[in-house]
Amino acid sequence: MPVPWFLLSLALGRSPGVLPLERLIGPQNTAHCSPGLSCHLWDGDVLCLPGTIEPPPGPVLVPTRLQTELVLRCYHETDCDLCVRVDVHLAVHGHWAKPEDEEEFGGASDPEPREPSNASLQSQVVLSFQAYPTARCVLLEGSVVFDCFEAALGGEVQIWSYTQPRYQKELNFTQKLPDCRGLEVRDSIQSCWAALPWLNLSADGDNMRLVLDVSEEQRFSLSLYWDQVQGPPKPRWQRNMTGPQNFTLNHTELVPCLCIQVWPMEPDAIRTNLCPFREDPRAHRNLWRATRLQLLPPLSWRIDAPCSLPAEAALCWRVPGGGPCQPLVPPLPRENITVNKAFGFPLLKGHPNLCVQVSSWEKLQLEECLWADSLGPLKDDMLLVETRGPQDNRSLCALEPSGCTPLPSRASTRAARLGEQLLGDLQSGQCEQLWDDGLGVLWACPMDKYIHKRWALVWLACLLFAAMLLLLFLLKKDHVKEWLQLLKENVRSGAAARVRRALLLYSADNAGFERLASVLASVLCQLPLRVTVDLWSRRELSAQGPLAWFHAQRRQTLQEGGVVVLLFSPGAVALCREWLQDGASAPRAQAPHDAFAASLSCVLPDFLQGRAPGRYLGACFDRLLHPDAVPSLFRTVPIFSLPTQLPDFLEALQGPGAPRPGRLREGTEHVSQALQKALDGCFPLPGVPGPRCRMGPGAGDLT
Repeated sequence: MPVPWFLLSLALGRSPGVLPLERLIGPQNTAHCSPGLSCHLWDGDVLCLPGTIEPPPGPVLVPTRLQTELVLRCYHETDCDLCVRVDVHLAVHGHWAKPEDEEEFGGASDPEPREPSNASLQSQVVLSFQAYPTARCVLLEGSVVFDCFEAALGGEVQIWSYTQPRYQKELNFTQKLPDCRGLEVRDSIQSCWAALPWLNLSADGDNMRLVLDVSEEQRFSLSLYWDQVQGPPKPRWQRNMTGPQNFTLNHTELVPCLCIQVWPMEPDAIRTNLCPFREDPRAHRNLWRATRLQLLPPLSWRIDAPCSLPAEAALCWRVPGGGPCQPLVPPLPRENITVNKAFGFPLLKGHPNLCVQVSSWEKLQLEECLWADSLGPLKDDMLLVETRGPQDNRSLCALEPSGCTPLPSRASTRAARLGEQLLGDLQSGQCEQLWDDGLGVLWACPMDKYIHKRWALVWLACLLFAAMLLLLFLLKKDHVKEWLQLLKENVRSGAAARVRRALLLYSADNAGFERLASVLASVLCQLPLRVTVDLWSRRELSAQGPLAWFHAQRRQTLQEGGVVVLLFSPGAVALCREWLQDGASAPRAQAPHDAFAASLSCVLPDFLQGRAPGRYLGACFDRLLHPDAVPSLFRTVPIFSLPTQLPDFLEALQGPGAPRPGRLREGTEHVSQALQKALDGCFPLPGVPGPRCRMGPGAGDLT
């Protein structure tokens, strides 16, 4: 049935900080209650003694809620102190005891409910008040509004309330009090008459600038401290100064709990506090950078941090060779972190592969294998997780990067392949028990012997193969020599057969230049070189189209380590300049078999992006074009004038695997004679008659 509530005060009064504040005259403490209730304040303070919770003998009144209100306790019109009024709400706790005769006979003789002979309720309530540097406890009877606890401006008060004896857990309430800046009562509180140091914080690049607006020659103290949730503040440093002052806080020193306190160097001075970094993202990042995991023997650990952390910690299992650490949740629970406090997991025995992960808002922040230094390096052990169900049902799985693999299993993982052996090791006692809580067990099974067996078989196979080769060599010594000689000759012949591929591109300005390109391709094939030219692939070119044919030939040539040769002519130079000026679209229609015009869409990006050196070569004929006429973009690769620079051209064309100098010199003379004959026939010097430039089948054979 619902429990009735007895409120001690029908009018809760003003909220803390709402002005003006009520004034209480006189130094005495008082207590008053709601109508219909009686209350009494014991004279003097009582001792704040600890106690344990005990069951109530019957219905009692216990504190259920605390409220506070700021008031002024005034001794004169201008002599007041800040005071905290406490409003305690009580409720009935417990049940009425049945009479002995009802308990014996079940209450059948009197079906009507009856009230106990004495239905009044009494309660002794203790109010404990703590505010630096004072602490008080007062004893109240009944339900009261207590006036009041004196407190310092700008401080923090903590109030506890509980019954005596204690029938339930005590209530607690914490309130931050305003300073003189938050109260319009400076004329009433003498401590506010002095000029207070005002703090102003502003950004200075990555750092923070602290400006203290203090009158000149006023002496004051400045303190930086870490505000702790548990325990007293931790001072960082304190200085005595003369105003005004400003200085810079390094951004690496900012943490959420860093607070600033400043006060005049006067007796009982009001202290101004400022904690401006609680929501600063940089401060939270610095906090995690400053957080450390520390090992505490034998199997405990502690997180050292300047501020409290909303984080959780859990054990995980790390294997050699990298990879993520596998969390052991479940079966091990996560622990909420209290900084600067030692923790220990319920382990039976430590293991170097056990690590601690610290997470905040489901994001991994810290991970340390804390016991690696004392227990040695990581071991190649397999962690088996045993879970126990009802009726003593057990199941086993092996923790792997892909998850927990059931044993036995037909999966293709390492644990599944060795499932039978691992189960045998577990039954024979070769696995080490790390944890046991009645519902699950963790086992660490060594895997070294299986790795040794695998390598032993490999070495045995290698030794057997080496012994067979040695025996064959001894039995067939002469045959082996002949076989090695034959193998050497095959290698040499194979290297000689590996000739370089060259793709020759030219612009068909006229029949004469097309004739020169055909002659050059024919004689290069005899060096040896594998030359590809559109003249010899007309049918394929017509079927695929110039662009597709060039892309296929270029890709194959470059994949095989070959080279693309650009044979420049006046027409080719003009076409290149038009492409460079007009962009990606050809300025004029080209012949259906003109691969040079189609190739510019792919050749130009190679030159523009610096991929041409080592892949492309340029060439031109002495009588038709000077190398300087070639656009500067294409001169990033060597440009050779033929036949004048023919030796250098052939050496660059054949690449690093060029034949011996004597053989190369013979090929140079042969190519030079063929090119000179073709030049004299198709482009004779003025006044010098020459043979007619012929085209058609066999026209390239001028040898």
